[in-house]
Amino acid sequence: MIAELNIHEVEPKITVCVFTGRLTLGNLMQSFQRTLMQRIDEGARKMVIDLTNLDFIDSAGIGMLLTCQGHINAGDGAMRVCGAQGSVERTFEIVHMDRIVTVDPDLETACKNILG
Repeated sequence: MIAELNIHEVEPKITVCVFTGRLTLGNLMQSFQRTLMQRIDEGARKMVIDLTNLDFIDSAGIGMLLTCQGHINAGDGAMRVCGAQGSVERTFEIVHMDRIVTVDPDLETACKNILG
């Protein structure tokens, strides 16, 4: 399955980025990173990355998430990741992703927590 990124806003001013498919090294992933960085540069300060529909992530995908987190943190923003399951959740466990980014079980929880 080809990767997709859909971005929408939820109140109050939370940017939700929904990934679907596989987030792996390549031109598409680089395009996603540029899109997220542009949103941050345009003023997004609360961002939730929803991985509920993501089937697979490799080290490049993890690196992209960490790069975006560093960029939003530098602008006094916050980012949370949610919905990791299956192989994505196992990959996060292996690399101890929860020590680096805040991971929530679902979108609703992530949106509540990013406001707190």
